[in-house]
Amino acid sequence: MNSLPRETQLQLVQSLVTGVSIRDTSRNCHVSRETIAKYIVDLGKLSGWYQDKVMRGLYCERIEVDEIWGFVFSKDKTLRLGRAKNPPPDAGSVWTWIAIDPVTKLVPAWWIGNRTQEAGHLFLKDLHSRLASRVQLTSDGYSPYISAVEATFGGNVDFAQLVKLYMDENSDPATERLSNRAQYSGHRKDVIMGNPDPALITTAHVERLNLTLRMSVKRLTRSSNAHSKSILYHAYHIALFFMFYNFCRWHSSVGMTPAQAAGLADRRWGVVDLVDMLNEYWKARRPHTYKPRKPSPRIRERLSLN
Repeated sequence: MNSLPRETQLQLVQSLVTGVSIRDTSRNCHVSRETIAKYIVDLGKLSGWYQDKVMRGLYCERIEVDEIWGFVFSKDKTLRLGRAKNPPPDAGSVWTWIAIDPVTKLVPAWWIGNRTQEAGHLFLKDLHSRLASRVQLTSDGYSPYISAVEATFGGNVDFAQLVKLYMDENSDPATERLSNRAQYSGHRKDVIMGNPDPALITTAHVERLNLTLRMSVKRLTRSSNAHSKSILYHAYHIALFFMFYNFCRWHSSVGMTPAQAAGLADRRWGVVDLVDMLNEYWKARRPHTYKPRKPSPRIRERLSLN
């Protein structure tokens, strides 16, 4: 796999982070789908490791958090009706918990799992370990955030929720969409702890990031058959996208990449830097000395006969 031409690797990475499916990438780059899958694993692992290493001690003013839905192998309804053939244990809905700094547009943490209180605790625990200062934290009205924030941040946070209100034709306003006909009727801002600025209580930036993620990662595109068949490949592809988003993608609102705005990089990275980083990783893993392989007895016998 590391014998791929450099130009092919550049085209491959550029396709994977701009919403092109693996099948289309295979056709465009003339590379097998198996090779692309292995490439995603190696570059996704390296991207996750690098971001986990450098995103420490971050000085952020505000953080917005949210979750985005996806699925692996098949949807929950297909599993429930028994229509999925030999589903893996992790088949079904998978949620990506995301945090974004709306000032620098940096994504300091994300978590892939289910949408439970335990997953919320793990996500916020990881986020808290990366921050070096008190922040104003904003989430939607999902109730597990309250206990998770209290358990991970304690009182060292200014936390508020933006609760969206929906209304059916014959019902009172509710905080959850009760049917497909429910209409958005407004929102309210609930201060949970600390002293957050009411004017800055919003989830608009993280919701816009969700849209960017759906448009840039084909695995999350709705109404398509490009969904993940394994949660590992799902996680590696998302790690690759956030590496591109944080270090390579230019944001006009800050005039640089998120990593530059947060002080994690002194220049804008390119796709070529991701490819070179992976090639250096392959080069370091390659053994410097090779032991000659002894031929098998059958091969030695054939050689002796010739």
